Amino acid sequence: MKRIILVLVTAAAAVGAVAYLASASDQANGEAAPIFLSEIPKGYRDLRLIAVSRLSAGNGTSQLRAELGNDIAIKAYRERKLPFPDGAIIAALHWNEVSSEENNRVLAQGFPGAGIQSFVPGSGVNMQFMVKDSKKYAATGGWGFGDFTNGKPGDAKLMQTCFAFPVPAKDRDYVFTHYAP
Repeated sequence: MKRIILVLVTAAAAVGAVAYLASASDQANGEAAPIFLSEIPKGYRDLRLIAVSRLSAGNGTSQLRAELGNDIAIKAYRERKLPFPDGAIIAALHWNEVSSEENNRVLAQGFPGAGIQSFVPGSGVNMQFMVKDSKKYAATGGWGFGDFTNGKPGDAKLMQTCFAFPVPAKDRDYVFTHYAP
């Protein structure tokens, strides 16, 4: 299984993330809360669609992605409510993109000569989650993060990089996926 890992963090974002992580020591209880999830949120398959996307790498590989949200997140998206309320869950499911020969045959018959190609999800890459709890995850903008491959959470080194990615979207409560109409 190929994994596509793209690092899209600017130096300023990384510095901001480190500063945010450092502020964990300022929590009232004196101990930093974990910034990552150790379990996949229950019922994630029942979450509703926020958006779909395709991510392409320079080496010709690509992923299909579905962003999902629970009812709290969907309501916040629809109402354009920021910050997202506590209890919001946003999931990103990622698959390797593969050509569907079966779909291509059907499309070729239905649209002869059009050259339409179909791509579908192949093997799973990973699942990522953001869970809003402004008190528990105060050090990371109120969000807890999770990255799971084959149902297992990423190691501590991977998980510590999670918050750096949404820092450029701080003005949108660290959520960079837009709701698809």
